[in-house]
Amino acid sequence: MRGVLYVSHGSRVPEAVAEATTFIESVKTRVDVPLQETCFLELVEPTLSQGFQRLVERGATEISVVPVLLLSAGHYFKDIPAEIKENQQRFPNVAVSYGKPLGVQRRLTEILKDRIEETQATVQSDAKILIVGRGSRNPQTQRDLTEIQQQLCDMLDMSNIEVCYLAACSPAFEGKLQDAVNEQPSQIFIVPYLWFTGILDQHIISEAGRYKDEPSDIILCERLGHHLNLQLALRDRVIETFDDIDQTVKLNS
Repeated sequence: MRGVLYVSHGSRVPEAVAEATTFIESVKTRVDVPLQETCFLELVEPTLSQGFQRLVERGATEISVVPVLLLSAGHYFKDIPAEIKENQQRFPNVAVSYGKPLGVQRRLTEILKDRIEETQATVQSDAKILIVGRGSRNPQTQRDLTEIQQQLCDMLDMSNIEVCYLAACSPAFEGKLQDAVNEQPSQIFIVPYLWFTGILDQHIISEAGRYKDEPSDIILCERLGHHLNLQLALRDRVIETFDDIDQTVKLNS
């Protein structure tokens, strides 16, 4: 019997955990599998091992481990595979498949366009747009955000769009925002490429608030959140794993 284990990041912020849990529950209704569990990589329970064991106890003989991650980085390449390997050793008779992060998809970049439009601010010709990513030491993250930047430039037919990061790589969000303020465009749109609320989201809000008295209009867009395109994208990642049993062995070899 097949089971699906959704692996979310985890957060010290209770609202972030609740947001992630609610989102995953909405995706579960789109997946025709009776055994589905949610777990977290860190800070809160259930852990990946606890979620894996619950599925086994409920009768799962094949488990799809699906990372609830936007982009490929350390958690995807190292942390989750290490825990999967440990659980494969505990339950050697359970076949495992390992899904992919959502990655770069045009339908996800369209969410950024939607979030800008939802502000109801008319984008001026001199506007600056900052896409704010989490950041990672893995170079794939920067390549992915650059591709997302290019897609958004095409969608909005404008070039003054830059990417910055909250941690682990550069350019840093704080410096890019200061640079943008110094340029004094009529508008600065801050567009978080973050899924749920949390400490990083709160930091963006705090930094944006520091410039409320500047000549530029600082417009903070909503994070990606519960957008339908995200629900469908994660559902598709789940379904992809159903014909990919024991992909974790290939990943870890």
